[in-house]
Amino acid sequence: MESHTHPLTRSQWGRALLGILGVAAFVLLWKYAQAAGWAAAGTIPDPFKLPQALVDEWTSERLMPAVLSSLVHYAWGLAIGTFLGFLVGTLAASSSLLDALHALLARILRPIPPLAWVVFAIAWFKVSHAGAAFVIAIGVFWVNYFATYSAVRNVDSRFYDLARAFGQNGYFRQAFQVTLPGAATGIFSGIRTGIGQAWMTLIAAELLGVPGMGQEMNSAAGVGAYEVVVVYMLIISLVYTLSDTLFGLIEKRVLTWRPS
Repeated sequence: MESHTHPLTRSQWGRALLGILGVAAFVLLWKYAQAAGWAAAGTIPDPFKLPQALVDEWTSERLMPAVLSSLVHYAWGLAIGTFLGFLVGTLAASSSLLDALHALLARILRPIPPLAWVVFAIAWFKVSHAGAAFVIAIGVFWVNYFATYSAVRNVDSRFYDLARAFGQNGYFRQAFQVTLPGAATGIFSGIRTGIGQAWMTLIAAELLGVPGMGQEMNSAAGVGAYEVVVVYMLIISLVYTLSDTLFGLIEKRVLTWRPS
């Protein structure tokens, strides 16, 4: 089907205006649903009360401690899951022996969702940052593992032939001269996806009782303060946007050779 381009979409200002209109329309529909009682009374938060809910959370000194607490296990889980996913994915993709040894195990473990490990997180780490980081790391691990594995396997074999022709022999020399540069785009794509995956897993992991935004959302929902729940949802969106933007800048700087 042919795509028709609207005049407003041809400029950044036009697209920004359309984006604002889209958000405004969503908020108005949300307000109408709340006023019309589309769900049980009190369960649809009033979007116009969100600014006051944000102020209340800030002045009560609950907001920043919750955000900082979430960032602790988010950072650890993201770092551990990313590193291990990259390491195992690279080794498996570049070694037929290791690939064969772990292939069946990976197929058994991959379908198990990270939240299924919550029981063991509590048993092994109690209610702690380590337990939440453990659950987050599992979700991030698989994202980076498969992204790295696919990226390394898809490196053109002719690059290795060329490297050998110039005397670049040996596993580690080829890994740094051929494999990692050739697979860098796919690896960075996996890391960026993992940044989002970690946030999606974090809130559920905090249902363990670890202090953080998930716990605050759960507490607010328990007393019917749904405006507060939405405030934390928007804070999560904001922090994710900032982290994704920062990583995008790093990726662009590292992969300066990549065509834009």
